[in-house]
Amino acid sequence: MNTVTVSDGTIIAYKDWGRGKPVVFSHGWPLQGDAWENQMLFLAMHGYRVVAHDRRGHGLSSQPWDGNDMDTYADDLATLLNALDLDDVTLVGHSTGGGEVARYLGRHGSSRVARAVLVAAVTPLLLKTPDHPLGVPIEAFDGIRTAVLADRSQYFKELSAPFYGANRPASKVSQGLRDTFWAQGMQCGIKNAYDCIKQFSETDFTADLRNIDVPTLIIHGSDDQIVPIDATARLSATLIPHATLTVYDGAPHGLPATHKERLNADLLAFLQSPVAAQA
Repeated sequence: MNTVTVSDGTIIAYKDWGRGKPVVFSHGWPLQGDAWENQMLFLAMHGYRVVAHDRRGHGLSSQPWDGNDMDTYADDLATLLNALDLDDVTLVGHSTGGGEVARYLGRHGSSRVARAVLVAAVTPLLLKTPDHPLGVPIEAFDGIRTAVLADRSQYFKELSAPFYGANRPASKVSQGLRDTFWAQGMQCGIKNAYDCIKQFSETDFTADLRNIDVPTLIIHGSDDQIVPIDATARLSATLIPHATLTVYDGAPHGLPATHKERLNADLLAFLQSPVAAQA
């Protein structure tokens, strides 16, 4: 495993495969870079360099007590891009990772970035507020915090069902995929997992989205039980100046796994599209 050390001494682990224009992936909570393995293998086999890091506290990265906040996540991503000297990058973020991508662009700009993809992202804001009535009530996130502290192993086993839509009557989700979710989640430090709940639920990315100045593809499932599409993707598409929204009918939150063939094809098409090339 490759690593880079960021300013506070935290070690960020990452995978770096293939050759060509770089595509950098940011994963969801409580997973790790391996959550992108299907997309990484596919794109590397189609002539791209693919990089995926484990967010601080997740996977094989360090589990620091401090710095488990969206600004620091974005700064860690900036350190990685700078250390690898990557340019003309496509940033791809799923769920919390979509927020990380948005905050990176809002905080560090697009000098290294050609395009962005937000997959089932938590942008612009997941939490229900008076100004954002479509969001998820705070009680739901308090429940997640309680469950993580009480028995996070069992909670992750249960969460895998709505995450991948395994609780739907027509689901063909395998037990193996659900077990993989649990295994990756259990590699996340409990303090880091706990702190991240506030970050993916309460961070407002509205200003970040309005400042994104690269072509952006937004992909979201219509049956996302974790990050409701009406509270997030549909609004994000109105805030990002050069955004295209693609809705996967009936797809769950974990669509990078359940709809991997379609997502792989859409990512490749976006990477090869003239509009992306003009970024």
